[in-house]
Amino acid sequence: MTVTPKHSKSDVLHYLRHAILTQKLAPGADLDEATLSETWGLSRTPLRDVLRQLAGEGYLDIRTNRGARVSEMSHRTLRDFFLAAPMIYGAVLRLAAQNAQDLQIGTLKDAQRAFRAALRGGDIAARALANNHFHEITGQMAGNIYLLPSFQRLLIDHARISMTFFRPQDSEMAENLTLASQQHDAIIAAIEAGDEDAAAALAVEHWNLSRGRIEQFVMPSGLDLQLGAATPPKVRTL
Repeated sequence: MTVTPKHSKSDVLHYLRHAILTQKLAPGADLDEATLSETWGLSRTPLRDVLRQLAGEGYLDIRTNRGARVSEMSHRTLRDFFLAAPMIYGAVLRLAAQNAQDLQIGTLKDAQRAFRAALRGGDIAARALANNHFHEITGQMAGNIYLLPSFQRLLIDHARISMTFFRPQDSEMAENLTLASQQHDAIIAAIEAGDEDAAAALAVEHWNLSRGRIEQFVMPSGLDLQLGAATPPKVRTL
């Protein structure tokens, strides 16, 4: 008789986060608790703890009497993504420059080294995950309990979208990734110097770098946004 090896909750958390960010589990996909429990050798109670934690982080939606589902990326969520991204990135990096601690800055530099290594390695998923980790650390630096959940959801969807539009043989994309890495270095320098204005400006520059490419692949029709504007623009009703 085959015995299913037992895994810890952290193992399942890591797997599900990775599977969702890389779209191995597609947006809107239903999760089967029985299958997950059997596959990971984890009983229902700790498994539900995992699912609730992932729902709190923005990876899943928990529906009453219907179980867990991977967070959607619908027409409406994409609209909200394009509206919120420059504002949230700017606020996070401004607060990061105010509040970052030396240990966090060291961790951010480590994350940047990992991002550069992922660029050299050419693995699309590794690149997306390394970029996501870099920005997660800036969110931790910001230290704002109201802003962090929104930023986390933004990063989840940014990673998932990047898995859709990234093309490894695209020369323009390769140039953008090189510039993105240089901007990461500039973000670290602004945070380390405590320069809030520079950090906020870099947030908009960094967002604008990927905005055009994202728009080509996923921009909802009827969406007319002046992204990065100081005042939120008016949006036509979808």
